[in-house]
Amino acid sequence: MKKDFLSIADWSSQEMKQFVDLSMKMKTQPEKYSNSLKGKSVALIFEKQSLRTHVTFDVGIYQLGGHSVYLSQSDISLGKRESIHDVAKNLERWMSGVVLRTYAHQSCVDMAANMKIPVVNALTDYEHPCQAVGDFLTVKEHLGDLEKKKFVFVGDGNNVCNSLMLMAAKMGTDFVAATPQGYEPPKEVLKLAAEASKETGAVIKVDHDPKSAARDADVIYTDVWVSMGQEGEREERLRVFRDFQVNRQLMSLAKKSALFMHCLPAHRGEEVTDDVIDSKQSVVWDESENRLHSQKAIIYALIAAPEDIMGR
Repeated sequence: MKKDFLSIADWSSQEMKQFVDLSMKMKTQPEKYSNSLKGKSVALIFEKQSLRTHVTFDVGIYQLGGHSVYLSQSDISLGKRESIHDVAKNLERWMSGVVLRTYAHQSCVDMAANMKIPVVNALTDYEHPCQAVGDFLTVKEHLGDLEKKKFVFVGDGNNVCNSLMLMAAKMGTDFVAATPQGYEPPKEVLKLAAEASKETGAVIKVDHDPKSAARDADVIYTDVWVSMGQEGEREERLRVFRDFQVNRQLMSLAKKSALFMHCLPAHRGEEVTDDVIDSKQSVVWDESENRLHSQKAIIYALIAAPEDIMGR
């Protein structure tokens, strides 16, 4: 039976740990998996622009021995020129899997519901699960054991925050979402994270004071304040988030060994200052690289060898 990678919440704590471990194997033993997608093709459907996601999926599929077909919104006008149902029914006859980067999370859900082949969420307005796997691989590389580390997300309780919170809950990592009032992660995400944390012992919190949240943190993470599609809210968001900038003062409250992380692209001078993102504590380029390895692990597990994750 096929399984999709739409949300971190859909996978158990054990499975998510296996995804991180498999990502590490993809990075350290790439030759072992080099022919695992031989003869298989994967569609990359991108409604939203991308640098990291597009390049790393394209290169990753190639490194696994497969072939990718890139389809932009101008190519297929998903849900407009042709319904999601009909696009799905066509693609499942030609492809071994679909990677979808879109605005509405429901588009991902609908695509998966109408296909017999796996669908990977490469970003929606609700989650960015591939980013979270690569980020936790990065944390593990630098800090070792993920359990009971303090992971602090500063800024907007957005799709990236949602996936990181769920991932932390699954991995046993304490997580604090430091957001302005009214910009917290959705209640359903908080509920799902709380349920997952019962198994792992992770402590999940929301804090409206970034300085309080940052104290003794092992990781300080941020994202842009104005995402694609929110340009009309720019001035208001810059006003609301001005006290949530990650700068040297905020980083000084975290542990001296703390990592700075950002999913990129960064708006330097807004959510983060140059002296933080370019500092020795910053691991943003490691995160960017690790997207390649984590996405290879996800594609491999769903298409080539589902028993490696789901059969254990």
